[in-house]
Amino acid sequence: MKRKGLALIAAILAGLASLTPAGAVPPTATPSPGYDARLQEQRAASRAADAPVAKPRRAKKPRTH
Repeated sequence: MKRKGLALIAAILAGLASLTPAGAVPPTATPSPGYDARLQEQRAASRAADAPVAKPRRAKKPRTH
């Protein structure tokens, strides 16, 4: 009887432990200054490449009448 009670308590505790959120942080979530700098450079370069290119204005031809 004592073993069944201990097994029941262990099962309840294991079930409760699975309901609590994990406190560990995956290694990809930690900030990396070097990666962030490269990412910002890449984003700035892609924005510059996507920006519309201003066409030079054509000069008006003088009228010859």
